[in-house]
Amino acid sequence: MPRFARLAALPAALVAAASVAAALLASCSNASTSASHISTPIEEEYEKAVQDVLPSVVQITTDKSTGSGVVYDKHGDIVTNEHVVGTAKTVKIQEPVGNVAMTGKVIGTFAPDDLAVIRVEGNATTLKPAKFADSNTAQIGEIVLAMGNPLGLTDSVTQGIISATGRIVGSGEPAGGKALISPAIQTSAAINPGNSGGALVTLNDEVIGIPTLTARLPGESGAAPGIGFAIPSDTVRDIAGQLIKSGKVTSTGRGTLGITAQTAASKSGQPAGVAVLAVAGGSTASGAGVRKGDIIVGINDQDIASLEQLETKVDALTPGSAVTIRYTRGSAAVHKGTAKLNSLPSG
Repeated sequence: MPRFARLAALPAALVAAASVAAALLASCSNASTSASHISTPIEEEYEKAVQDVLPSVVQITTDKSTGSGVVYDKHGDIVTNEHVVGTAKTVKIQEPVGNVAMTGKVIGTFAPDDLAVIRVEGNATTLKPAKFADSNTAQIGEIVLAMGNPLGLTDSVTQGIISATGRIVGSGEPAGGKALISPAIQTSAAINPGNSGGALVTLNDEVIGIPTLTARLPGESGAAPGIGFAIPSDTVRDIAGQLIKSGKVTSTGRGTLGITAQTAASKSGQPAGVAVLAVAGGSTASGAGVRKGDIIVGINDQDIASLEQLETKVDALTPGSAVTIRYTRGSAAVHKGTAKLNSLPSG
C-alpha cells in the first residue's frame, strides 16, 4: 500500500542556494538557445497556457518555508495550501512579472481540505487572477501542466496527464493538521517540494487543481515518481469563497463520526479495526452507542480494518444520512448501532 505525503514546502534555508543554482542554469541555457524556433501546434498550446497562467502563480515565503500560490481574484486574494502557511499570520509574496515583492495577510485556513487564502496588503493591481476550470470536466488522459516554484526554482513548469479522478487521499500527517482530499485529481506531472499551492493547468488555460500531495512507498523517503495529487478546482472555489467571505468555512459538505481514533492491531501485528480513543458528546458515534475503548470493525455493509479505510468510507457518505457502525467491546461479539451522520465541523 502506498503512503501519501504532503508536498513539503521548501525549507527557507535551501531557497537561497537553489536560487544561485537557477541563475547559473539560466546563464548556460541562454548561451546555447537557438536563434529561432518554429513551434508545432501542440507546442503552441503549451506555450499559450504558460503565457496565460504562469503570471498568476506566485511564490509564498514564511519564516519556515517557501511554496506557491495562485491569484484567485482581482481583490488580491491568493489561494494556497494550508500546510504552506502553517501558523504564519503574514507572508511574503513574489509575483513572477517583474519580481515584485509584496506582503500578504492570511485571512483564513481550512486544514481538512488543506486550503488557505492570503490577501495582499496594499496595491494588488499588478496581480493577474487565474481562471478556474470546472473540475467535473476533468478527463483521464487529459494533458496538464504543473506550475509553481519547486526547490526554489521560480516559475517552473512540468507536464503530464490526468491519471485518475475521484481519488480519496490523506496527508498521513496528523501532527500537522491531517488533510483528507476528496475527490483528488491524480496526475503524472512532476511535482516537488515548493510546488505546494501552485497550479495544475489544462491546455484551455484554466486551473483545474492545486497540487498538494505525492505518493510514497512504505520504507522509502522519497516521492514515488509520476504519482501526485491535486485538490480539484471546484473544491478550491467552494472553500476559498467561504474563507474570503467570512474568514472561516461555514459549510463543509463532509461527514464525521465524532471520534478520536487509531488503527488497532491484532496479535500478529496486522490491522484489525479502529480503536476508539474518545467519543464526542452528541456525535454520530455516540448516537450509535460507540464508547471509548471500542473497536470499530465495519461501516454499513463494509468491513473496516484501519483508520485510513474508515476515513475513506465516511468521506464517501452524505451528511444527514443514516450510518450503521459495527464494533466490538471487550470480546469477539459484534455490536451495531445506527445514527444520523453529522457534518464535519466548520473551520
